[in-house]
Amino acid sequence: MKRLLYLFILLFSCQFVSAQAIYETIRSEKLDATRKLKIQLPRNYSENTEKKYPIVVVLDGDYLFEVVAGNIDYYSYWEDVPEVIVVGINQVESRYNDTMFSEQNSLPLDSSAKFYEFIGMELLPYIKQNYRTEDFSLAIGHGETANFINYFLLKSNPLFQAYIVISPELAPNMTKYIPDRLGKIDKKTFYYLATTTDDLKSVKKGTYLLNTAIKNIENDYLQYDYKEFDGLTHYSVVAQAVPKALESIFYVYQPITSGEFEKDIMASDEPAIDYLKNKYKSIQELYGVEKTILINDFKAVAAAIEKKSEFEDFEELGKMARKSYPETLLGQYYLARYYEETNQPKKAMKTYQSSYIFDEIAGLTKDDMIERANRLKADFGY
Repeated sequence: MKRLLYLFILLFSCQFVSAQAIYETIRSEKLDATRKLKIQLPRNYSENTEKKYPIVVVLDGDYLFEVVAGNIDYYSYWEDVPEVIVVGINQVESRYNDTMFSEQNSLPLDSSAKFYEFIGMELLPYIKQNYRTEDFSLAIGHGETANFINYFLLKSNPLFQAYIVISPELAPNMTKYIPDRLGKIDKKTFYYLATTTDDLKSVKKGTYLLNTAIKNIENDYLQYDYKEFDGLTHYSVVAQAVPKALESIFYVYQPITSGEFEKDIMASDEPAIDYLKNKYKSIQELYGVEKTILINDFKAVAAAIEKKSEFEDFEELGKMARKSYPETLLGQYYLARYYEETNQPKKAMKTYQSSYIFDEIAGLTKDDMIERANRLKADFGY
């Protein structure tokens, strides 16, 4: 039943994407040919003229694009992943030539070397020139193309910061090259590896060796996640691997969960307000995205401040809320709570009263603010 529900959501989102995709053709001097692209821009891209977006490059775009773009559109709608520009490269007629490798050293040669240069020297510059992009970029591949995207990781200055490697048909030496490189990276890198219990034998063997090597790497710059799905085929695994990979790579971007609240905020000696600031600083540093603090996260941290009796931090929380939602009474409410808990009842009363001119938000109403002000007035005889 769960799989049927997920399939329905996926098919619905794919239908939406098909209607919104931009189809372009790019001329490549490296390939001496043209390549067909599918591009999905974020919702409201045209309206948000100052906003820039990370890039997701999807190899095997002829069949992977809709799965990736549909999931990203769905997750970004709920603010679980950032809005991104999704670029799919169609390879239905060129996949073999694009992904071939040398039997001697497992590296690209001839046509695949040209395809490698096409992505780095032509495709990405074309996207950055024609669309508003951030520096963060992610590559996704499946089978042979999952092996291929690793070649960008082997560069001294990798082209991508994140890799979703689904059921890779690994070249022989890659089970050594990839762990060696991941052990030496000095910039934050996300690497998600997936296979299935019913995958192709060659894929299972290579993936097992690769996972065994990577999981023992100690490198603070590496965020690695591995998943072996149960009972799926080499092709059906894509539909489940893509959303799981996005959740893994963009974990920091997601709203504060109940588990995160208990484990990372309440069980920590770190002030709750510092956790909130560090979370959004990390989002900026990792993904190049300046994200407005979610109402959910304000409420979670406010609850933690209450439980941990860190009442003085309500003042800073109020200032942050004013900056994020200036037309609402959220900031006023937190500032009033600060005054109330630091023995400044008159200031608290006046702050509650002044909230009347602001918009209601997050279950906080103007009537609530007036009621709080009247209670303080009665208690202290103002």
